[in-house]
Amino acid sequence: MTINLLLFGIYPYVALAICLIGSWARFDLSQYTWKAGSSQMLRKKNMRLASNLFHVGVIFILLGHVVGLLTPESIYHHVISTPGKQLLAMVSGGFFGILCFVGLTMLIHRRLTDSRIKANTSKSDLLVLIVLWVQLVLGLISILVSSQHMDGSVMVLLANWAQYIITLQPEAAAASISPVSIIYKLHVFLGMTLFILFPFTRLVHIISAPVWYIGRCYQVVRQK
Repeated sequence: MTINLLLFGIYPYVALAICLIGSWARFDLSQYTWKAGSSQMLRKKNMRLASNLFHVGVIFILLGHVVGLLTPESIYHHVISTPGKQLLAMVSGGFFGILCFVGLTMLIHRRLTDSRIKANTSKSDLLVLIVLWVQLVLGLISILVSSQHMDGSVMVLLANWAQYIITLQPEAAAASISPVSIIYKLHVFLGMTLFILFPFTRLVHIISAPVWYIGRCYQVVRQK
């Protein structure tokens, strides 16, 4: 078994399995820890701006990755060419990536420089922020690397990798991603690592929705 197959053919399934099983176990056994742990009450200054920049940026980046990687060529070619798709990904990804980068950098600076927030920041919170920051930097660097080959060939290889993973073809997936730059490989590997971190950190709040509040019994509050 080659290192390429291990990292990009097998590791994605390990990461996804840990993400799903770990999330289920945490939700079943420790629901009170299923939260974002906001620090807004400790200091509101710049919180709204930083949070909005980060969340708007990351939402559009995630949507762009899902659509861009999982849409087959036979479908998007009815709307846009492969080089055009790459250019669109570079422009939109760069714009929202910069928004996200500014917001995330502000959030990290806030947690490291404010003594109250720093004291209430767990190691897992800081780890997630740093990993996200590194992943974002790799993504922005990959835009510069993409500018050196505007024919869209690398984008096709990365999309093939994702689609082969979804269709349970690990060897084909590993072969597809093998020729691409190390920057893309690091970006993909760290992205898979985030799936492993997901169930054990504040990232779980991504899939939370307060739907149970609709049918929950009223809370009775009495004064002494």
